[in-house]
Amino acid sequence: MDLLHQLGGLFLAAVPTAILVFLFYFFLRWGFFRPLLQVLAQRQARIEGSRKDAESLAAAAQEKQRAYREALRKARTDVFAEQESARRVVLEERGKLIRQARTRAGEEVQAAKARLANEIEAARQALDASAQQLAEEVARAILEPAGGAR
Repeated sequence: MDLLHQLGGLFLAAVPTAILVFLFYFFLRWGFFRPLLQVLAQRQARIEGSRKDAESLAAAAQEKQRAYREALRKARTDVFAEQESARRVVLEERGKLIRQARTRAGEEVQAAKARLANEIEAARQALDASAQQLAEEVARAILEPAGGAR
């Protein structure tokens, strides 16, 4: 029994220490851990909010990038269409100028052919006139010595 009596005395001596430990635990829980947990909860909420904001900003940036790419593609298509239109206009003008040059060249060839034909006809007439005159001179030359030697 003496052992039980000693244990009972130790227990009674430990009760105020246990009460102080429990009071210190509740005080720390109320005065230190609760504000610390609140700060940690607020921090976690801010981190989650920032993460959601970052995700929404990243999605918005991707959408803007997609819209930019689409606008760039459309602008390139417009530029290519304008270039093609300008190329067609230049080709049409070039074709028109070539047709005009061909027409002018054809007209000049026809005019040159007509001049040549006129010159050939004039040369033939001149040759015919010369041939007639030469024939008369040859006939006179042949006949005069025959008539003059008699």
